[in-house]
Amino acid sequence: MEDVHLKYLAVNLSDLQWGAAVNSVGQQRIAPGMSYPPRNHPSRYIFNVESGRVLHEYQLIYITEGRGKFSSETLGRNRAIPVSSGMMFLLFPGEWHSYHPDPQTGWKEYWIGFNGEFVNNLADNKFLSKERPFFRVNIREDIVSLYNEAISVAVTQESGFQQLLAGIVARLLSLAFFYDRNYQYQKSDTANKIGQAKVMINESYQDITPEEIAAKLCLSYSTFRKTFKEYTGFSPARYINEVRMSKAKELLTNTSLSIKEVAYHVGYNNHDYFFTAFRNMTGRTPADYRSMTQGAGI
Repeated sequence: MEDVHLKYLAVNLSDLQWGAAVNSVGQQRIAPGMSYPPRNHPSRYIFNVESGRVLHEYQLIYITEGRGKFSSETLGRNRAIPVSSGMMFLLFPGEWHSYHPDPQTGWKEYWIGFNGEFVNNLADNKFLSKERPFFRVNIREDIVSLYNEAISVAVTQESGFQQLLAGIVARLLSLAFFYDRNYQYQKSDTANKIGQAKVMINESYQDITPEEIAAKLCLSYSTFRKTFKEYTGFSPARYINEVRMSKAKELLTNTSLSIKEVAYHVGYNNHDYFFTAFRNMTGRTPADYRSMTQGAGI
């Protein structure tokens, strides 16, 4: 039996000026053997599985039951990629695509359609990619709750509802990115190794080197550096310096150690180098930072 909740929304210029605006949101359960897509959507959203369609918006689709297939222009019109429960996939405006549930299982899908410069910026900076439209997130109660909240907001349409929906879109994209990234690393044991590296740095930040960490993890330095930066956003050397500076800030704020002593304590044997590094990373000299955090420089 078909279980459908959907809402299609009008979007004006001021909504888009917020950074994102939602055009459609909904969920539906397609029973095994049921025709797809159902004929309960506006004509601009209806498509034939064989011929596919092109939308003028992004859509983020989440499959929570069943399985099916997905194709796109970028990945190949004749390439049917398996989709299973626990996966999300992103449709891009202006790109041909097609997808459908397996007739033997059907599926349950949630979707939200949107446009805006916020999302365009994520795509321009390669956080979202036509080459990698899938997110492996597993079944997540927080994601389902966000889709249901978006449906509820779209139904009531209280003043400012588009701005609230824009926030939900941002949260959904963030969670999709976060869960998928960590899924990839957990599958390869990377998260465990990066966790070990962070522990080593926090225990020995004064004098440990990235090369020593890589050796202890039984990784080549080039592999360790690349993986660490992909996972944390920092190179190992930069991460060590960030930890050193964090410790230096604590000492400057909470102790009476001289600045030279603070520099030595966090691993800088050259006081002048510490001075320069601290100012480059914080925008303040160590003395100015101490004065500010101890209440004398505000």
